[in-house]
This record gives sequence, C-alpha cells and structure tokens, in this order.
Amino acid sequence: MNYIQQAYKGDLGFWKYIIIPLIFFGMMVLNFVAIEFLGLDQEAVMKREIAAKGENLVLIEVLIPFVLFLGALLLWVKFIHRQTITSLTTSRKKIDWKRFWFSFLLWGGITVCFVLVGYFLEPEKMKWNFIPNKFLGLLLIGVIMIPIQTSFEEYLFRGYLLQGIGAKFKSRAVALISTSVIFGLLHIANPEVEKLGLIIMVYYIGTGLFLGIITLMDEGLELALGFHAANNLVTALLVTSDWTAFQTNSLFKDFSDPNTYTQILIPVLIVFPILLFIFYKKYGWQNWKEKLLGKVVKPSMVNFKENYSNLDEIGTD
Repeated sequence: MNYIQQAYKGDLGFWKYIIIPLIFFGMMVLNFVAIEFLGLDQEAVMKREIAAKGENLVLIEVLIPFVLFLGALLLWVKFIHRQTITSLTTSRKKIDWKRFWFSFLLWGGITVCFVLVGYFLEPEKMKWNFIPNKFLGLLLIGVIMIPIQTSFEEYLFRGYLLQGIGAKFKSRAVALISTSVIFGLLHIANPEVEKLGLIIMVYYIGTGLFLGIITLMDEGLELALGFHAANNLVTALLVTSDWTAFQTNSLFKDFSDPNTYTQILIPVLIVFPILLFIFYKKYGWQNWKEKLLGKVVKPSMVNFKENYSNLDEIGTD
C-alpha cells in the first residue's frame, strides 16, 4: 500500500477530515481579519510584546497553540479515525528515523552555510547577538517546542489532509496541489507578507509543493518532517530580524531589508530542485508521473485480508 492508501487503514468518513482543519483554519482567518480590520502594525505589536515579556516568553506563547493542536490531531486520528500514527506517518512498517535525520542534517547544514556566507559577505548587515543566558533559554525552548510546531503542520498538511483529500478525490494531483495552496495561504497573515508583499506567497506555496512532492515520492512523511524541523529550528537559533514571524534571542540579528531574489526565487527555483535531486539519487525514486499525478486506488479486500485478521479495523469510504 502506498502512502495515501494508508488512509484506508482507518475509519474514513470525509466529514471527519473537516473538524480539526476547520478549527485551525478558522483561527488563522480570524487572526488575519483582525489584523486587516484593525489596521494593526504587526512589527510594532511584536516589539511591544517583546519589550514587555522578552523574546523567549513571546516565543513560548506563539508555539503553545501548535502543541495543543498536534495533540488534538493525533488523538483525533487515533480514536475517531481509528488509524495508527505510524500509518499517518509512513507507508513503511515503522517510521524511518534515518530518513528524518538525513533530511534534518542536510537542510540544517545548508541553512548554516547560507547564514555564515551572508554574514561574511555583508557583515555590516548582520550583528552578533549572542547573550548566553537568553540564548540557552531559546535553545531549550526551540529544541522542545519548534519541532512540535513543524510536526503539526506536516501531520496536518502532508499527512492528514494529503491522505484524506487523496482518498476522497482518488487523485494524487488534487491532494498535492490543494494542500500546497492551502498551506501557502495560511501564512498570509505572517509579518513577512506585510514586508515583502503577496509575492512571498510564491515561496510559501512553493515550499508546500516541495514538501508534498518529497512526501509522495518517498511514500512517507519522514523527509518532510526533518526538513521543516531543521528549517524553523536552525533559523530561529541562528538569525532573527524585526520583520519575521519568529523573533528570537538568536546568534545573529539581520538588519538588512528583505530581498525578493534571495528570499523567494533562489529557494524555489534553485535550492528546492537541487534537494529533490539529492533525495532522488539517495532513495532511488522512480515513476514520478504516477506518484505525483496518478489516481488513488482503494486497496482490494484481498489485500486487506492479507494484512488484517480483524476486519472491524477496516475503514469504509
């Protein structure tokens, strides 16, 4: 069984796939509407919050909802869909943590190189920001909570919704494109959008598309989980600026204005294709067209009987 077909191991019922996303999306929409309706200056609001509470406490407050939502999503899958977390994560018999760590270390290392190269090329635009006690607090918060935040987003979009939409519409392409667009649009309230404009949606949707592609090609979520965790954690630890969603006690502070070329075009058009090539070579991916655009076929009852002795565990469409 491939990755999307793992949804059939649980109790489907398409309405069940609406509840958790609807609550989460509703909160994001309300946040966006409040910002637009009240004409809030997000950068100014964030500065006031940080001045009053400090970066680390503000970061905790930002991350707590993701911790709660991840717990709610996994419990919902286990008890409402009656699907195992392993089958939500991968088509393999067990979660392949080697894949997670390869992706994490690969992207984390590349991110470190990008930051250091930027610092040495234009040191006047980046300031050494290391404050030992504050950075240690950030390190503790980041290592514990940021992977939870990124895991929620991956389990929701590249796991739960990719499987649910794919099983409902019997199409990998519909699942891939819809989850990528929704993932991108949910970042529309980020302060980066206010700073760079809607053009940055190309980056957010492109990132969603990249993560969806590696999930479908690899038949599992491990690579996407590793990439996303490295992206947010390493960035939060290394560099911050006044216009990003995460403002942290990082090692460097970036005072430069964001650049469309470096922030959007290079990652989407150059870096992501290179990463796809690396993963392709390492894991021997084949049948790209079928895996990305093919139909989702409901497994036969014969296949189910081979894998399950208790037919009560089989979900219905």
